[in-house]
Amino acid sequence: MNDNHCDFLVIGSGIAGLCYAIHAAEFGSVIMITKKQDSDSNTNYAQGGIACVLSENDSFEKHIEDTITAGSELCNPESVRIVVEEGPARLKELLQWGVSFSKSRSTDNPYDFHLGKEGGHSENRIVHAKDLTGKELEDTLLRRVRSLNNVAIYENHFAVELITDHHLKKESLPGTCYGAYVLDCVERSVFKVRAKTTCVSTGGAGRVYLHTTNPAIATGDGVAMAYRAGARVANMEFIQFHPTTLYHPDADSFLISEALRGYGAVLRDRSGNAFMDKYHKSGSLAPRDIVARAIDNEMKISGEPCVFLDIRDKPEQETKQQFPNIFKRCLKHGIDITKELIPVVPAAHYICGGIVVNHTGNTDIANLYACGETAYTGVHGANRLASNSLLEALVFSYRAVHDAAIKVTTNTVPKACQIPDWDDSGTHDFEEWILLSHNFNEIRSVMWDYVGIVRSDLRLHRALRRIDLLEKEIENFYKKTRITPQLLELRNIVTISRLIITSALRRKESRGLHYTTDHSKLNNRYWRKDTVLRKKSE
Repeated sequence: MNDNHCDFLVIGSGIAGLCYAIHAAEFGSVIMITKKQDSDSNTNYAQGGIACVLSENDSFEKHIEDTITAGSELCNPESVRIVVEEGPARLKELLQWGVSFSKSRSTDNPYDFHLGKEGGHSENRIVHAKDLTGKELEDTLLRRVRSLNNVAIYENHFAVELITDHHLKKESLPGTCYGAYVLDCVERSVFKVRAKTTCVSTGGAGRVYLHTTNPAIATGDGVAMAYRAGARVANMEFIQFHPTTLYHPDADSFLISEALRGYGAVLRDRSGNAFMDKYHKSGSLAPRDIVARAIDNEMKISGEPCVFLDIRDKPEQETKQQFPNIFKRCLKHGIDITKELIPVVPAAHYICGGIVVNHTGNTDIANLYACGETAYTGVHGANRLASNSLLEALVFSYRAVHDAAIKVTTNTVPKACQIPDWDDSGTHDFEEWILLSHNFNEIRSVMWDYVGIVRSDLRLHRALRRIDLLEKEIENFYKKTRITPQLLELRNIVTISRLIITSALRRKESRGLHYTTDHSKLNNRYWRKDTVLRKKSE
């Protein structure tokens, strides 16, 4: 059985994991686990950009206020201040690594960025690479990681479980993390990776829902693993639905960036009426939770399957230059955005909750860190402000890795004497994927129908009953079957679904992204607090 050792184990290859690995390489050996190709991540799909205070017209205080307002006053103020004030230094680091952002004009000044504006922002502060910011980040960071001799990237490998005291037959919970059991998806063998420190940065869980902007890999693996290992998770009820994804049968919920509305696009109904002004003073540039609910309401009133974005009054060449990816993708589906309305619908986009961490990325489990969308830092509160996610990933991955480096370089990390090999005795191969596929589709349909943009106690209880049955069925199947990537994803998705539903049932108010018809008002007296869950010790 293969056995690997490293100072830093990184699970996930988005912006958070890549930045963590680059910095970790300064202090020791790194193994990066990614279950698909190394460029598969939510980062790669990010169109908008990075929110950062760079203009003389802007200020840290404005960015902090915008973030807390969008987060419906549930943000951790200190976490917000950290990410806003430390953001510019991390952005300059990206420039040093070779990331190329759009400039405001032809100039030799590397900081003369073209700053966009998105919903909820009071100033232009979105640094971007046209409408392909995520791809530019992912490509550049991957090149840098691949140039580092002490970083090993294991593609097509799936982290099965975190190795904790539970596996060493110790009773303490949550205890200590010693690495992870990892599935080689090609060889279908499981081996252990011993690590002095482990960082979970597996991204989001959009695939829990039937319609999502997320890639197929976004199945909540890191949150599910950490929860099973005994770490706390928080605020899983706050699922951000991006208001505008392309409505087309072949578009696979292609995201139409919020930057398009910042540029001047207006939301209209089929009759051409601009409807957002009756929902919010900022109109089409209102925060995402408000826009998504407004679109959902307009669709229910009209019976129409979508609404429309209108950018026709902007200069044609300027639109093509600013949004080349969106223009080409829509044109591929027969829509010229410079001349026609763009049909759009909301889709699951981002999870504001996650594994609870402190200001240096530590979870409840010793030597286990989390960063990126997987982590709950307190920055986003009940609703993430547009383009704050990449900023958070930059800042908190830097903080986490430097805290982990202290443990590694001072040799204060406890060592596991004997970690048992993975035991799959008594399991058998199961070829009928159709049964698992049916469960996968049923979970996503239940979540979309009952735990979506607008919720109720009746819908949530109905969803919980069905998810509980599916979870028991899947766990029983997991114990008897030789594992596959599909089975692991199914197991993680059903765990994430139950966490979302349980959290939603506990919050007896409507705040930010959580709107329930049974408790439609904000209740600061009792519910201005996080929803925290932890698995009971078995």
